[in-house]
Amino acid sequence: MAQNPTYAMWNRLAGKPVGKQLFSAAMCLRVPYFRTVLPSVRELRPGRCEVTAPKWWGVYNHIKTFHAIAACNLAEIAMGMLAEATVPTTHRWLPKGMTVAYVAKAETGLRAVAELPELPEFGDEGFELPVPVTITDTTGKPVVTATITIWVTKKK
Repeated sequence: MAQNPTYAMWNRLAGKPVGKQLFSAAMCLRVPYFRTVLPSVRELRPGRCEVTAPKWWGVYNHIKTFHAIAACNLAEIAMGMLAEATVPTTHRWLPKGMTVAYVAKAETGLRAVAELPELPEFGDEGFELPVPVTITDTTGKPVVTATITIWVTKKK
């Protein structure tokens, strides 16, 4: 099966010196609002993506913790890269909805992991695919949980 161009780029770059940084920079060029959280893709494969973001003044809220919507942006990055690595080239995906719980103050940089419990079957019928995302601080404490639902359809 042909790889999505995004996932193919990851596979070309990830094992090279500074390859993950180059991939992350290219991702931000393609989707400019992602760069607001300075994301770094750490792992990408079908069904799983891990992305980190540092705590810096550009993501601060009024109490100098990681802003809730910046954390949502990080969750969307993890989901989007997972979808790019998972959805075959015969299909397309679009975000449909997002539910979020802010479970603790995010006082450090963050790590978002989007992971599917199992890979779906991609057939002729469109379907909703819920993508769970857990965001933790640098100690591993969960600070945000999200489920981003994507709509997957066969390309015409």
